[in-house]
Amino acid sequence: MRRIPEMIEGPEAWTRLTDAMKLILSVPRDEILRREEEYKRQSALNPNRRGPKPKQKPASPGPDVAPLS
Repeated sequence: MRRIPEMIEGPEAWTRLTDAMKLILSVPRDEILRREEEYKRQSALNPNRRGPKPKQKPASPGPDVAPLS
């Protein structure tokens, strides 16, 4: 059974909010970007991914293909 968290009001709620915001804002931006890039790489490897697929770069023709002219 799921428990409903108790409602906290007053100065204690404000203190808890400011503590949480300080914790969130203490993470450097480059660390957040690194984690997001890592997550994107992991999610791209999932073959059963839902939603739009990332665009594939077209393969360049090899040296054995004659140029169009």
